[in-house]
Amino acid sequence: MDVVSSQYPRPPLLFNRHLETVYPALFRKVHGISYQRERISTPDEDFLDLDWLKQESNKLVIISHGLEGNTQRAYIRGMAKAFYTAGYDILTWNYRGCSEEMNRQLRFYHSGATDDLGVVVEHALQQKNYTSISLIGFSLGGNLTLKYLGEMGQNAISKITSAVAFSVPLSLEGSCTSISKYTVYAQRFLRSLKEKVITKSRLMKELDVNGIGKISSLLEFDDRYTAPIHQFSNAYDYYNRCSSIHFVDKIQIPTLIVNAKNDPFLDHSVNTASSLHNNEMIRFETPDYGGHVGFTLFNQNGLYWSELRALKFINNV
Repeated sequence: MDVVSSQYPRPPLLFNRHLETVYPALFRKVHGISYQRERISTPDEDFLDLDWLKQESNKLVIISHGLEGNTQRAYIRGMAKAFYTAGYDILTWNYRGCSEEMNRQLRFYHSGATDDLGVVVEHALQQKNYTSISLIGFSLGGNLTLKYLGEMGQNAISKITSAVAFSVPLSLEGSCTSISKYTVYAQRFLRSLKEKVITKSRLMKELDVNGIGKISSLLEFDDRYTAPIHQFSNAYDYYNRCSSIHFVDKIQIPTLIVNAKNDPFLDHSVNTASSLHNNEMIRFETPDYGGHVGFTLFNQNGLYWSELRALKFINNV
């Protein structure tokens, strides 16, 4: 595996990791995209909402969003627009409970729910005989992407030819600890997750929300809800079994992982894990700057550095 320090030229205006992280989330606008919405069924009688950009291409990019994100986030729309302009069909998808309507089953989405990504990939292949499919994931979606490819290993669908993952929590426990150091980030996610559980509890009385207001950390939330709802014994079992660091050595297609060294959400000690060094299919880049799902550029026809980097990598493959 290649481990390199790629050079992302951080704009002087964004002079620390938090500005790099927050600026694009709050202020970036991506225009000129009109998705075609499609709802598909899952094997357990739930649904997923997909958003397409189609132009009769024989190449498809499937893009997966981050924690409490959706297909309307600027980082998803920006990547979708970049590849659509470059001639690709685009499929972005909303995880269970992340589109405008609450999903039907008790389960939500989580960092290891690769069965749903598998459903999306299979559905795309049923729609059209694409000659190549590339997967792109951000943050939680990056973890999903890497775990999915690692689980598939040598049995990976032959049409999947490349993958890119940005700002990936390779160690979920470590990333939970890192995020929790910054109250503003942790409480924002926690507030959104609690609201989602409370909303579902109105539809499913078996979902107990007594005392949910007393939960004060992401770890507590995962221990109380994420783990038991998705058949993990506790939060630590969930983190261990779903961390993509345990799957990257089995990936069998060219894959780019980009984690900024100053990302406030990531556990950077995992960057030296031996499993990251055993796979020649992986290129692991660690630019000094970028924040979490940041990589802002100005005056590049609206493209961010992450989009330019993904385009270059996938086009070269």
